[in-house]
Amino acid sequence: MSKRRTFIKHLLLQGIAIGVGTKLAEAAVSTFHRFDKSDNTDGFGFDQQPLPYSFNALEPVIDAQTMELHYSKHAAAYCKNLKEAMANEKVNADVSLETLLAEIDKYSDKLKNNAGGHYNHELFWTCMRPASENNSPNGNLLNLINHSFGSEAAFRQKMNQSALAVFGSGWTWLVLEGKDKLKIVQTKNQENPLMGILSDEQKGFPLFGIDVWEHAYYLKYQNRRAEYVTNWWKIAHWDYIENRLNQKINRLK
Repeated sequence: MSKRRTFIKHLLLQGIAIGVGTKLAEAAVSTFHRFDKSDNTDGFGFDQQPLPYSFNALEPVIDAQTMELHYSKHAAAYCKNLKEAMANEKVNADVSLETLLAEIDKYSDKLKNNAGGHYNHELFWTCMRPASENNSPNGNLLNLINHSFGSEAAFRQKMNQSALAVFGSGWTWLVLEGKDKLKIVQTKNQENPLMGILSDEQKGFPLFGIDVWEHAYYLKYQNRRAEYVTNWWKIAHWDYIENRLNQKINRLK
């Protein structure tokens, strides 16, 4: 009887271990299930897409609580309010989000703010991935960075300076101008470089942006925006950004 109990105990423990292992494996798949994909480079729709990773996947750079609040509350509200504004202002649902942004001067501030907020965050999520110490651009993107800024180090320094210089809430962007020039621009609040209301100096195709609204970093970094921006480079998804650049250039040919 004792041997039988021991045997059953081992079977139960083995089953628990397998179950735990399965859960951990499922969690790992859930965390990284879109880690190496580079879709959504052609545009974003009006629905909020699932995060490409779990809320804690970007730690220690961005903490899980910040990610959950940022995605589930702030970004979700932009999506909801955008749809409400589109319905109230009878916007054709067949129009693309990018076209809507280009013609945003036709619409209310509510539609402008929430269309920008929705687009900006849909792009922001896809331009990040779990942290890596040796995380750098390459390929055509690196070539254009070197051509436009002199070096990757100079580019990062200018991008950091731009992010720190945003007064209040806003974004700093790496933008493709034409087919072969990159530039760094700032926008206030939830404006972005696709909006027709901006100056020509601010316009272009946004490759990625760094969100410097306080809700993007304040729980972890408090008033230390510089630390947040410096750490952000560890989670930049350069493969996605490179694909985004190349697909846009191909469409311009």
